[in-house]
Amino acid sequence: MTLPFFFDFNLSELVKHPVFADQPDYRAMQVWQQVYTKLKFDPMQINNVPLELRRKMKDAFDFEPVTVAQKVSGEGNQAEKIAFNLSDGAKIETVLMRYTERNTICISTQVGCGMGCVFCATGQMGFTRNLETAEIVGQVMYFAKILREEGSALTNIVIMGMGEPFVNYDAVLKSIDILNDPDGFQFGERRITISTVGIVPMIEKFTLAKRQINLAVSLHAPTNAIRDKILPINKTYPIEKLLIACNDYAKYTKRRISFEYALIDGVNDSLEDATQLAHLLKGMLCHVNLIPLNPTRNYGGKGTKSDHVKAFYSTLTRAGIPCSIRISRGVEIGAGCGQLVNKA
Repeated sequence: MTLPFFFDFNLSELVKHPVFADQPDYRAMQVWQQVYTKLKFDPMQINNVPLELRRKMKDAFDFEPVTVAQKVSGEGNQAEKIAFNLSDGAKIETVLMRYTERNTICISTQVGCGMGCVFCATGQMGFTRNLETAEIVGQVMYFAKILREEGSALTNIVIMGMGEPFVNYDAVLKSIDILNDPDGFQFGERRITISTVGIVPMIEKFTLAKRQINLAVSLHAPTNAIRDKILPINKTYPIEKLLIACNDYAKYTKRRISFEYALIDGVNDSLEDATQLAHLLKGMLCHVNLIPLNPTRNYGGKGTKSDHVKAFYSTLTRAGIPCSIRISRGVEIGAGCGQLVNKA
């Protein structure tokens, strides 16, 4: 019999689980805190509850929604990529990026992706399935424990790995709620970023939720003609509709929105493109992250050269658009933006 994953439950659901039916009201809370604050993922190690309950939990829950299949580290250990096995044999990839004062993980929300962005390795895979809440939370818990054992801590989560988070909206938001729980992991929403390719109805839903979670939108082009060619979703939600939703988000939540822009040589990187982009975003509470395209096996486009990236950046900044050039980490191990893929 397949056991339910412990990380699928929020605290209120855990309290109602049959395993705690004959226990004092505070028992579920004790377990919750041991798992999420002490990072004890073996119920037999939760030694502040009776042995009988520990045995029941071992028989009632699976604490391993993801297991390590392969590890690979980049130069200087600045980036580490883990391929995780899931219970049905599928695989996902997750990346840890180490900086001087922070540790960021890039987590996945789907096996593959159905958005079909032509330059993205995950999009080239196609879509297999959504991840369960536990499989999302499990990625975070794995790295949280690794970092703690190193004497460090997780500081940021970016939901930018494999998959389109807003297609798996409910599981993603429940995962964040579990991680944010004040009696548990206590990971602040402002340290979490969700990235979407631009599914307008879900941006509108997310706006009304008025969360403190950061929002990033993969824009990648200043015109529909360009965006149609590289992001198929644009044919359903063209730039005009997308930017209305983004502007509404910024105005309603009073939170800055980030736009991801992968610079592709000869495709979307002309100074005219930069000028058009500046015109589109003028007056919006936003920030643009410029990312020279990372290589993937099934796309022949190349990243924009450094001097041209700087010229594109200068055009935006002169127009008053807040902007930065992102330095990709882990490209040599296939851990950069757009490179995650289930090689199996």
